[in-house]
Amino acid sequence: MSEETRRSRGSRRPGRDQKRRRSARATVGLLVGTVLLSCAALVALVAVVVPAVGGATTYTVLTRSMEPGLPPGTLLVVRPTPVDDLRVGDVITFQLESGKPTVVTHRITEVQLAEDDERLFTTQGDANANADPEPVMPVQVRGSLWYAIPYLGWVSSLRSSDAADVWIPVVAGLVLCYAAVMVVGAVRDRRRRPDEPDHDGQGYDGPIED
Repeated sequence: MSEETRRSRGSRRPGRDQKRRRSARATVGLLVGTVLLSCAALVALVAVVVPAVGGATTYTVLTRSMEPGLPPGTLLVVRPTPVDDLRVGDVITFQLESGKPTVVTHRITEVQLAEDDERLFTTQGDANANADPEPVMPVQVRGSLWYAIPYLGWVSSLRSSDAADVWIPVVAGLVLCYAAVMVVGAVRDRRRRPDEPDHDGQGYDGPIED
C-alpha cells in the first residue's frame, strides 16, 4: 500500500466521523422538532381552535376553592349550556352579580325551584366546607365546564382585557414556528448527499488504490 493511499484513508476517517455526528444531530433535531410541533399543535387545538368552533369561553382558575381537581392555573373551557340541562354535580361558571364581569366556577350541589318555577342552583367549591351563601339564578350562569387543561391558565392569565384572545395563539404560533424550523433543518441535513464535503472542507471524491 503506497504512502499516498495511507494518507487518503487516514484523511477519510475524520470525514466519516463528522458525518456520523451530523447525522446523529439531525436525527435528534428531527425528533425534538417533531415533539415540539406536535405539542404546539395540540395546545393550539385544545386551547384555541376547539373552544372557538364550539362557541366556548376560556377562564383561568385563580383560587384554591376547586382543589384538587381544578387547582390554580388551570385553563377552563366553558360552553353555554341550557339551564334545564344542568344537574347536581355539574361544574358551572357564573357571575357573582348579574351583569357584572366577575365570575366563579363551582359545583352544583342542589337544584331548587322558585315560586315562579325558575330554577335556582346551590353551588359549592370542592375544597370549601360550606355552600355559597346565595343561590345562583339562571341569568348568572355563563355555562358549564367542558374540559380543563392544567397549568395552561397561567399563560392565559397574562393576557390583558384588551387583548383577550391574542396571547395563547401567539405563544402557540411561536412554538410552531420554532419546531418547524428545527424539523426543516434536520430533514435538510439528513438528505444531504453523501459526497457533499463537510464544512471543514474535508471529503473524499476519488477511488482508493492499494
